[in-house]
Amino acid sequence: MTLPLTGTPRDQQSDDDRQDLAHLLRRLADDGASNGLTVAEIRDRLDERAYGLLVLILAIPCLVPGLYGVPQVVGLAILILAFQLLLGREEPWLPRWFLNLRARASWLEGMADFTEKRLGWLERLSRPRLKAFSVGPGERFAAIFMILSTLTIVLPMTNTIPSVALTLLAVGLIQRDGLFVLGGAAVATAWLGLLTAVGVGLLIGADWALRLMPGM
Repeated sequence: MTLPLTGTPRDQQSDDDRQDLAHLLRRLADDGASNGLTVAEIRDRLDERAYGLLVLILAIPCLVPGLYGVPQVVGLAILILAFQLLLGREEPWLPRWFLNLRARASWLEGMADFTEKRLGWLERLSRPRLKAFSVGPGERFAAIFMILSTLTIVLPMTNTIPSVALTLLAVGLIQRDGLFVLGGAAVATAWLGLLTAVGVGLLIGADWALRLMPGM
């Protein structure tokens, strides 16, 4: 059965009516067990939590340390989703070429297994609280830090930490847990600050080295 994406505002569905995250991802894996699912088919099977769920689905593969290629592709999609969330768009839009990409059945199965085994504790710890940071204007707050995380996830060999931030932000939106959103925002801010400090340090070091060279 396909859950409607429209008709129920994201901030109005009862918390008791929501399927748990692991069950929803397992259902996606079951639906795509034969031929996989396109991104469009995945989107159409999501409920009003589509933004958070799509960001989480895209961020999970990027948790692998030192990954190159995948973060650069999914980073663009996450950036598009985050900007739409920031602007208050009810339904997520993605480019047609991206919607036509097909996730293999093995990937869907692996994602469901990973969520059940490795991310289950996140779902157990999260619960509706501090909704000012996860519902309504809180979604825009989360979107800002999703954008900041995405800007760093595309840098080579730096994908894991911003992916952790995106995962926390996404789970916070999915579970309406403002504490998780704040945690993701803190990780994103700290990582961006660290990269900025490293970049400034490298520039200062390079300038110092050039000054030591004869004739410079």
